[in-house]
Amino acid sequence: MTTLNATETLLHKGSGLQVVVGLGQSGLSVANYLTKQGYRVAVTDNQSQPALADQLPAAVDIRQFGAIDAELLQQAARIIISPGISLDTDAVAAARRANIPVVSDIQLFCEACTVPIVAITGSNAKSTVTTLVGQMAADAGVNVGVGGNIGVPALTLLANPDMQLAVLELSSFQLETVSNLGAQVATVLNMSPDHLDRHGDMLGYHQAKHRIFQGAKSVVINREDALTRPLVADNLPRLSTGIHAPDKGHYGLITDPERQIYLARGTERLLSADKLPIKGRHNLLNAQAALALGELAGLPLDSMLNTLQQFTGLEHRCQYVATAAGIDYFNDSKGTNIGSTMAAIEGLGAVYAPKDGKLLLILGGQGKGQQFGELTPFINQYVSQVLFIGEDAKQIEQHLRAAKLSDEVALHQCQTLENAFATIQQVTISSLSQVQAVLLSPACASFDQFSGYAARGEHFSQLVSQLEKGI
Repeated sequence: MTTLNATETLLHKGSGLQVVVGLGQSGLSVANYLTKQGYRVAVTDNQSQPALADQLPAAVDIRQFGAIDAELLQQAARIIISPGISLDTDAVAAARRANIPVVSDIQLFCEACTVPIVAITGSNAKSTVTTLVGQMAADAGVNVGVGGNIGVPALTLLANPDMQLAVLELSSFQLETVSNLGAQVATVLNMSPDHLDRHGDMLGYHQAKHRIFQGAKSVVINREDALTRPLVADNLPRLSTGIHAPDKGHYGLITDPERQIYLARGTERLLSADKLPIKGRHNLLNAQAALALGELAGLPLDSMLNTLQQFTGLEHRCQYVATAAGIDYFNDSKGTNIGSTMAAIEGLGAVYAPKDGKLLLILGGQGKGQQFGELTPFINQYVSQVLFIGEDAKQIEQHLRAAKLSDEVALHQCQTLENAFATIQQVTISSLSQVQAVLLSPACASFDQFSGYAARGEHFSQLVSQLEKGI
């Protein structure tokens, strides 16, 4: 292995050196891809012993760990930055000031990909919609690659020489370094405050998300959210989705005289909502988004509707866990921002409201600078008990109290999920609680107490199982 000191005299700007910043899964995929392309590659990471270091290809002969190496970045012809590394990191910011290109793995993918791309972003539901569109394509007989922010690095999809369509979930972190994505169809599903600690404000977050529309050949727009509408040419093909009856050729919902809800395209009723395994109004919007994206990608409608009737959703996304002592438990641990939690409260709350039922909501973790008072109208309407856990629990309670929370909503500081379950058993004994469902939708990151949202959701499900068994 060659160290930087031994190569300083050999390297100079313009030498073609590609520097990968951050050695997570995406960074590893970049290193593998670039070395196979014949580039000289260096890798630098803040961790002194990155977990994936021993998986780097042998051709990566410059490895600077323990800090992001500013000198190394200054000698790069191009920097490929991992999504978890901020552009404001001192070493990266200095390289940008020196006009060294900084891109993401998604930019490399776009430059190499020769098949149409379905590009999906949004504050919430992007994993669900990405998975659903991918399944629709596969069920229609299309050789499809699904990746990006969903856990499969986009560059690994290029290993499939028979791929006919790429479906990418893209985060704001990935998009902020992408130019001219050129997707066959692109969408921002929804917009709510998230990652403001990284982007600074909603304008910065909005600008990052909307880079997905650069070079797009068609777009899908959420009529319920003006922030999803792109500034693109009026003649660009587009479809819209929404919760009301749609205009001709667009997607929406139609309610018949018996109050049965249907997915609709124009005036045509496509599918009764009760035939969808995924529940809640937010999932009706997700289903529409998938249909619209699939249509613009050339997928047949009948096949897509068949897929919808088989799709049961993703783990940790408003996932039904079990019923214990007459109360339904839902795991929405993937709800890591207030927009996602709003959707979960409204989507499930509307199911129980006709039966005079209320939700018990578990909130908390790392708040990421969000304003939790925005949840108050949804809590006032659908929730009777709020249990707080995690690092920012007290701050979240303060935000809710300052935002005209109803006196009928009881608040409990629990600190941990174990304590929350003890409280659940106490408060649900009383019929006055009206609780018919418990919803874990924390609106926060999980890293204060867990390794990630999946671990938090699994722990919740284990506690529900113990409750079922009377342990």
